[in-house]
Amino acid sequence: MATKNCFDDDTDYDFTAIVDGLNRYLRLKATPIGMKRFKTAADMEAVPRIRRPDPKEKMAMDQIVGQSRWIGYTLGITMDNLMGAQCGAVVGLHPRSDEWLSGDRINGVWYGSLEDAAAHQSAMNCASYGDYEALATSPLVSGRLDNPDICLFYMTPGQLITFINGLQYRNYKKYEFSCVGESACADSWGKALSTGEPCVSIPCYAERKFGGVQDDEMLIALPPSFLPGVLAGLEQLNRNGLRYPIPNHGIQKSPLDSISQSYG
Repeated sequence: MATKNCFDDDTDYDFTAIVDGLNRYLRLKATPIGMKRFKTAADMEAVPRIRRPDPKEKMAMDQIVGQSRWIGYTLGITMDNLMGAQCGAVVGLHPRSDEWLSGDRINGVWYGSLEDAAAHQSAMNCASYGDYEALATSPLVSGRLDNPDICLFYMTPGQLITFINGLQYRNYKKYEFSCVGESACADSWGKALSTGEPCVSIPCYAERKFGGVQDDEMLIALPPSFLPGVLAGLEQLNRNGLRYPIPNHGIQKSPLDSISQSYG
């Protein structure tokens, strides 16, 4: 039995098999990673082969995620490792204080008035503060985070819509995703940690500048409990001839021949 994540899920997932399946059906380019919060720094430091950032380097949360997905690090942090409240508040390591909510730090940079900046801060989805003091990220297949709170997948738009099609194959639900603008991590890992639902974002300037997110990438964050269903859905879609990469039929030939292969 795995340890519980923040959603009280103690399922022992076979992440190697899950990632192998996703690679088979989606041809992922980026390493899928897990993110997990810990009640104490000591609990986080007990993760096998965990690394800690240089304490003299104040990092962006985007960089912590980026080091796991690009370099393969299992990386652990506390608020002391982060560059400021904007990064910490999203993952619940810093409170949404009056100063933070004021938007003063981003007024005139991303937003044209203090009122606009404050509205942005208020609109951000942030994990609850007070229960956790540490966090770790790691590639899912490493097995070092035995049951992450959420899993992060960076995909092209074509891969992402196919992933969502798999997610919706059984127990259909309409998903509505938000766009807070800058600080888009609030639309992905912040929202997923706070709601327990799959959350899609268009990664923002900071994620691309500091986290290495590529120009054609989007992000979905979701608890691991959704992944077996996604994989089963993708398998059935594949049997139905609905596969990734999606071949281009052409813009001048009737689609009826192609459609008949799936619909009859």
